[in-house]
Amino acid sequence: MSNKIPAQARIVIIGGGIVGCSVAYHLAKMGQKDVVLLERHKLTSGSTWHAAGAVGQLRSSANITRLLGYSVDLYESLEKETGQATGWVRCGSLRLARTKDRRAEFERASTTARSFGLEFDIITPADVKKIVPQLNVEGLDCAAFVPSDGVANPSDITMALAKGARMGGVKILEDVVVTGIETEAGVVKAVNTKDGRIACEIVVNCGGIWAPEIGRMAGVNVPLQPSYHQYFVTEKIEGLARHIPTVRDTDYQTYFKEDVGGLQVGGYEFNPIPFDVPRIPEGHEFKLMEPDVDHFEPLLKNAMELVPDLANVGVKTWFNGIESFTEDGMFILGEAPEVKNFFVGAGFNAFGIAAGGGAGRALAEWIIEGEPAYDMWAVDIRRFGNHHRSRRTVMARSLEGQAQHYAMGWPHLESQAARPLRRSPIYDRLKAQGCSFGAKFGWERPNWFAPTGVEPRDIYSFDHQNWVSHVAAEHKAARTRAAVFDQSSFGKFLIEGPAAEAELQRLCANDISKPVGSIIYTQMLNRRGGIEADVTISRLDEQRFYLVTGTGFGTHDGTHLRRNISRAAPVSVHEVTSAYACFSVMGPAAREILQPLAEADLSNSAFPFATCQQIFIAGAPVIAARVTFVGELGWELHIPTEYALTVYEAIMASGAAHGIQNAGYRAIDSLRLEKAYRVWSVDIGSDYTPYEAGLGFAVRLNKPADFIGRDALLKAKQAPLSKRLVTFSVDPSVVLLGRETIYRDGKRIGWLTSGGSGHTVGRSIGLGYLRSDGDLDDASLRAANNYELEVRTRRVPATLHLEPLYDAAGARVRA
Repeated sequence: MSNKIPAQARIVIIGGGIVGCSVAYHLAKMGQKDVVLLERHKLTSGSTWHAAGAVGQLRSSANITRLLGYSVDLYESLEKETGQATGWVRCGSLRLARTKDRRAEFERASTTARSFGLEFDIITPADVKKIVPQLNVEGLDCAAFVPSDGVANPSDITMALAKGARMGGVKILEDVVVTGIETEAGVVKAVNTKDGRIACEIVVNCGGIWAPEIGRMAGVNVPLQPSYHQYFVTEKIEGLARHIPTVRDTDYQTYFKEDVGGLQVGGYEFNPIPFDVPRIPEGHEFKLMEPDVDHFEPLLKNAMELVPDLANVGVKTWFNGIESFTEDGMFILGEAPEVKNFFVGAGFNAFGIAAGGGAGRALAEWIIEGEPAYDMWAVDIRRFGNHHRSRRTVMARSLEGQAQHYAMGWPHLESQAARPLRRSPIYDRLKAQGCSFGAKFGWERPNWFAPTGVEPRDIYSFDHQNWVSHVAAEHKAARTRAAVFDQSSFGKFLIEGPAAEAELQRLCANDISKPVGSIIYTQMLNRRGGIEADVTISRLDEQRFYLVTGTGFGTHDGTHLRRNISRAAPVSVHEVTSAYACFSVMGPAAREILQPLAEADLSNSAFPFATCQQIFIAGAPVIAARVTFVGELGWELHIPTEYALTVYEAIMASGAAHGIQNAGYRAIDSLRLEKAYRVWSVDIGSDYTPYEAGLGFAVRLNKPADFIGRDALLKAKQAPLSKRLVTFSVDPSVVLLGRETIYRDGKRIGWLTSGGSGHTVGRSIGLGYLRSDGDLDDASLRAANNYELEVRTRRVPATLHLEPLYDAAGARVRA
C-alpha cells in the first residue's frame, strides 16, 4: 500500500471538482477531520476547469435560490479566509427578452424573485445600452437585471475551497483512481483504489461525468448524461469595460461573460449532442474535444448580431468540453436509496460553479445530521425511479432537458422525450376519447380531455391556456354528476408483518391503531417535525396495511419507510404500484353508478367515509377506499391490473345514464384548490410542520407510541406560528400559478405555493404561506385592511380565506 493512502477514514469523498472540494470544506467547518478526498488526476481536471464561471441565483424553488445565494455569500468571503484568489466579482447579470412571451416570463420571474427576497428588475433596452454599450439592442423588448449575481474563476474557487478544507484537517489526495466500492448488507464498507483500500463509514460521490460509473461500483444509479458544451474566448475588444454584467440572450440561445477585456461567448442549442460512450475513456482529465463550429454556427450568427464587434475580433481559445445534464435541469444530491451512507453530489447542468458553495454545504449537513437542513426535494436523488436505470431513457430525457435550458419556461410545460413509457391498462381507451396526457415519473397521466373536433394538445401561454374551458367542464361533472379519474400512477405499498402496526406508529404522526377497514390520513415527519411524506394508509387486516402516495414519490417514501423501520422488526415493505390500477369515481352520482356493480352495500351507514373494504366490482376483486382529493362523494378503486379494463368498461356503462365523464389531473388540481387540499412537494414538505400546514387535525401527540418528530411538535405547540398556510382568491381573469408575492397592508409577507382556477366558486385560487413573528392568529389575519397578490409584477386585490372556499364543513364527502 502506498504511504499516502490511509487504511481508514470516516468519510471518503470521490472527486476533486468544485462540489467535492466544497463538501470537504463544509465538513471541515462542521468539525469533521477524519475525511479524505480522492481525485483521480488533479483538482478541477474534470468539468470544473473548463466551466464558464457565471453565477446566477434565481430558480423556481425558494430553497435552491437560497442555496445559490449562499454560494454568492461564501465566494464574497472565501479569498479573505483562505488567502487563495477566487476571481469572484459581483458584477450583476442581464437577461434579454426579444418577445412579449419572454417579457411575460421575466415578469413572472421578477415576482418570484421578489417573493424570495432577491432583486430582479425589468429594465428598458436603453438601460441595457447604457450598461453595456457594445450590445446591439435593436429588437429587444426589455431586459432583466440582477445586481447581486456575479462571476468567478472556477479553478481558483475550487482551490480556495480545497485550501480551506486542508486548513480544517481534511486530507486531499490527487492521482488516486477508485476501482471499487465495498458494501455489506446494503451499507457502505470501504473504497478500493489502485493504491489500496480505505475502510470507511460514508462515501460521497462527487465524480462529475464519472459519477454514474462510480455509482455502479456500489449498485447505485446516478441518472445523468454527459454532453458537449461549447464556448469560446475572444481577443480583447476595444472599449469593453472590465467586469460588465454577464449577459444571457435566451431567445438567441447565447450567453456572454467578460474575460480579460474580451468576451466568453457560449450558448445552449436546441439540438445538443450527447457524449455517447458506455464509460468515460481513460485519459479524459483536462480534456477538450475538437471544436464543432458547424454545430455552433447558428448561435454564432445570433451572437454577432447582438455584439457586432465579434465580427472584427479574433478567437483566442475555443472550449468544447463535456458536462453532465439531468432530465429536469436540476442537479442530484442526497443519500442514494439503494445503499445507506452512499451520498451523491453530481449532474450540475452547467451551473456547478453557481451551485457549488451551497450544494457542498447542503450535502455536508445531510451527511452529518442524517437529513438536509432544509427541503432539498427539487434536487433529491430519490426523485428518480427504476425507469431511470435505462441508459436510453436517461439520454433522451437529459438531452431534452439540456435543450430546454434557454427555451421558454412555459407554465404547465410537458416533456416529450422517451414517451410513452409507463401506461395504465386503459391508456388506449382514454387516448381514443381525446385524452391529452402529461408525463410524470415515467407515467402517461390524463391531464384533460378534448371534446369532439378539438385537438388534445396544449397551446402554451402565460395567460389562461387553451384547455381551461375543457377542464372546467370536467370540474363541473365531478361537482354535479360524476367523473372518473385514472390515478393508476399512485405510488402503492403493502406493509405486512406482526410488527407492522407498531412500526407504522413510530413513523406516522396520526394514530395507526385503528380497526380493520379504517383509512388513516397521516404525515410521516423528520426529526424537526417537518413533513417527509403525506399518505393514506388503509388497514386491510391486523397485520396488513396498504399505503398510497403521490405519483412521483414512490422512491422517496419507500426509502423513508425502509430506512426508518427497525432492522430487527418482523415487517416487510413491498412496492405494488404496478400491481394495481386505480380509478377514482367521484361526484354526487358515484354511489348510484357503483352500487349496481358492487357485491357489497355502499350506503353511508354500511360504508362510511374514511373506511375501506375488499369487495368485488364487476366481478373483480377491488380495494375500495372511500376517500377523496376533490371534495365529493366517491371511492378510490384499487384493482389488480388484469381486471382494470373490465372494471373501467363497467363503470362507464353504468355511469352513462348519470352523465359520467372522464376527467384528468388538471381538473383534480382545480377541484382540490377549492377544498384547500395540500400537495406534498408543492404546498407542504420537510420545511413545514403539520401545524404550519394546517394539518394539525392529523396529529396524535398523545397516542401510546412515540413517533419521529413528536418532540419537535411538542415544542412547536408551545410557540406562536411563524408561518401559516392560508388560501387567497382573486378575480377569475387573473392567472395564478404559484410563487406570486403576498402583501398584507402593503408589506410583503409571503408567497403562494400553488394556484389555479376554482371553476365552481368562480375565482382564481392560491394557497400560500404567510410569514411573520407572532401575529398569524385568526383574529389578526382577519383584521388586516388589505391583502394583495403580486402577479407578474402587478398587484391585484385578494381575499383571504381561513377555510376552504367550497363545502368548508365537508358535508358532501360524507353524504
